[in-house]
Amino acid sequence: MTTTLPPGSTVGIIGGGQLGRMLAMAAARLGYRTVVLDPQPDCPAAQTTNHQIVAAYDDPQALVELSGRCDVATYEFENVPVAAAEKLAKDLAVLPPPLALERAQDRLIEKTFLNDIGVETAPYRAVDSDADLASGLAGFGGNGVLKTRRLGYDGKGQIVFRNLAGNSADGAFAQMGNVPLILEGLIPFVMEISVIAARGRDGSMAAFDIVQNVHRDGILATSTVPAAVSETVAEAAKSAAFRVLEALDYAGVIGVEFFVLEDGGLLANEFAPRVHNSGHWTEAACAVSQFDQHVRAVCGLPLGDAARHSDCVMENLIGGDVDRMPEILGQSNAVLHLYGKMETRPGRKMGHVTRLSPR
Repeated sequence: MTTTLPPGSTVGIIGGGQLGRMLAMAAARLGYRTVVLDPQPDCPAAQTTNHQIVAAYDDPQALVELSGRCDVATYEFENVPVAAAEKLAKDLAVLPPPLALERAQDRLIEKTFLNDIGVETAPYRAVDSDADLASGLAGFGGNGVLKTRRLGYDGKGQIVFRNLAGNSADGAFAQMGNVPLILEGLIPFVMEISVIAARGRDGSMAAFDIVQNVHRDGILATSTVPAAVSETVAEAAKSAAFRVLEALDYAGVIGVEFFVLEDGGLLANEFAPRVHNSGHWTEAACAVSQFDQHVRAVCGLPLGDAARHSDCVMENLIGGDVDRMPEILGQSNAVLHLYGKMETRPGRKMGHVTRLSPR
């Protein structure tokens, strides 16, 4: 029997960034209160939540307080300590389940998991030394992307190798910090897409329309809907995302990124067990946003209709882009959301704007 939390219940959110901010806003619209756990007192979610616990994500006392204040817990980023999520799960439902964190936090475990459930990825090799790297590059024709297995994001913790021969990559293991690495084969692809999908506590599933993404300097720049893919490709991507949701006995929203090959084939790049940057457009172009959908899912409510009412392009506002606020506000059909971050830094996501085109 699925537990449905009545309005007035409290949702705990681990992480107080922009995703936590938007989750708290969505929860409030549905009549729920929120408590956010984040070590930064002026985090973006502090402006929209009912209460913030200012402490580390794995602080034992903070976890006890969080469990005592809320009826269900979720998280806004995938690097929440698994042990903390598991500790919290002894006292109340933590959704998505801690298993999703465990699978997503290590790229080698993630790729192996995807392959095991029949979702194809680029070829990959574990790298624990320069010798492993040399062997892997030789197997991939001198081309590959070397990544940290844990904690990398927005293009950080990566080195790209092209047409290397011999020992020209010597020293890369030390350069990357002598930590466990993964080498992924470089794949020629025509575009990057993502699926924003959800699974409810009752096992029901829904997916938003496929998103076509463009990255610059390793950071998502724009997401365009509809993506320029065939219905066959779109359905294959959604089917793969649903397979991930079912394999993890998931509840909540997930983002799954894919490379689209010349022949229409798909290779999964990674998945994020949370609401996702490439789903921000749903806030403006759908009656039910990804944030609404996530709150519905973790609170045991019916999933909403994921249909869009408009085509759109979502643009991330990075660093000084936020200074274009007056210009953006003068544009028709532009929906702006700033994250309330006090300091502008190069490479920092300060907000996003979604430009709508009625269908």
